[in-house]
Amino acid sequence: METFSALGGGFTVALTPMNLALAFLGCIIGTAIGVLPGIGPLNAIALLLPFCLALRLPPESALILLAAVYYGSGYGGRITAILLNMPGEPSAVLTTLDGHPLAKQGRGSAALAISGIGSFVGATLSVILMSFLSVPLARIAVSFSPADYVALIAFALSLLGAVGGASAPKAWAAGCLGILLALVGVDSGTGVERFTAGSIELLGGIDFTVLAVGLFAIGEILLLIETKLRTEAAKLGKGQRLTFRELVFCLPAMLRATGIGFVIGVLPGAGASVASALSYTAEKRLHESEGTFGKGDLRGVASPETADNAAQIGNLVPMLSLGIPGSGTTAVLLGALLMYNITPGPLLFTQRPDVAWGLIASMYIGNAMLLLLNLPLVGIFARLLTVPAWVLYPGVLALSFAGVYAVSNSAFDLLMAIGFGVMGWLFRKLDVPLVPIVLGFVLGRMLEDNLRRALSLSDGNVAELLVSPVSIALWVMTLVAVLWPLRARLVPRRAVAS
Repeated sequence: METFSALGGGFTVALTPMNLALAFLGCIIGTAIGVLPGIGPLNAIALLLPFCLALRLPPESALILLAAVYYGSGYGGRITAILLNMPGEPSAVLTTLDGHPLAKQGRGSAALAISGIGSFVGATLSVILMSFLSVPLARIAVSFSPADYVALIAFALSLLGAVGGASAPKAWAAGCLGILLALVGVDSGTGVERFTAGSIELLGGIDFTVLAVGLFAIGEILLLIETKLRTEAAKLGKGQRLTFRELVFCLPAMLRATGIGFVIGVLPGAGASVASALSYTAEKRLHESEGTFGKGDLRGVASPETADNAAQIGNLVPMLSLGIPGSGTTAVLLGALLMYNITPGPLLFTQRPDVAWGLIASMYIGNAMLLLLNLPLVGIFARLLTVPAWVLYPGVLALSFAGVYAVSNSAFDLLMAIGFGVMGWLFRKLDVPLVPIVLGFVLGRMLEDNLRRALSLSDGNVAELLVSPVSIALWVMTLVAVLWPLRARLVPRRAVAS
């Protein structure tokens, strides 16, 4: 009953006219930020912080605005991923696998609708879980050691074979290439230059936006130029809308993805990209016999999108309950609280219930706003692809280059994006999956950081990676994930031999 009473007080705060207006404004800004590549919610929130102070917004109002930008970006990121095969964030990469094939089949509206509904389901159910389980789940998350994180990330990497479809070796090879690209730059632990070829521009490493925009956006445009893009673009904008039966068909996938996304999101540092990867591959393995994933299966859109938004809400649990940010964006939100002289942690819910419960209540309202904003606009977004190709794709290229240049103001990054674009075009022709490259890139950095911490705590003893029950269970699951595709290939041979 205490939770319901506290939540009622939170709605009293969230339903004031000013806070409703700020939540609505944050949802609009977040959706726009999700569409634009290279900006991201972290930069947007950092830019909005001074305005919150300048306008003298109360802390609960400022946090409602900034949080709406944060989870609103999860809705906007799907638009370019589905319609243009151009993910702006790592967590949107998995959406392209089935979302863009659906758009090519003329079902872009259906893909956008199921992704919006999945985002709403994942976020809303996660807010409910957050309301009741935030403190105990945060305590469990903090108990995860660096060795446990190494095992978790290794398990996520082992699932790259499922992402690659029928060609698991190509997918794993592409994932290894992504890990190698993540190693470019100065080693943060030793200060040694790695794979820079003497280039000063590469000392800071390769930015995700440069890699993603090059491989997906520029590579896709090069491929479309080669394959008569005018006919292709005319086909994409038409098709059957999402039906109620299809929505019900996708609901079990959304519920499973919510559980995966929220739990992964609670783990500090795991992030939405890990959640969407695990959710998609788990769903694909569950329906492996159907052979529809990667060809335009609505569950392949609903699963990663639901997990993405569930993980974003889960990221807020350790920040509010223990003062530990779960991601870079929640670290900025934590900084916003500290600027208002508010210390996050278990005492936040008792000392400043207006801030803690007002934020949680605003998430119920904000996600409903996002669903009402996005669903009516699905048809308008899908019509984007009816624009003549000679107008659309130069515009996409200009937007891509603007996003890349905005990251570091470097002309070298533009040239590197073009190089990755040519690589993406060649890999498509060779039937090498691109998604494992990006996932390997994102997870590779996390793996290196946690492996370094785990080994430093154990004085270099590798055996310490297999001490805790959690890490042992995850390593066993990793071994099964790697060996299972090999078993599936050996069984037919044995059957033939007998």
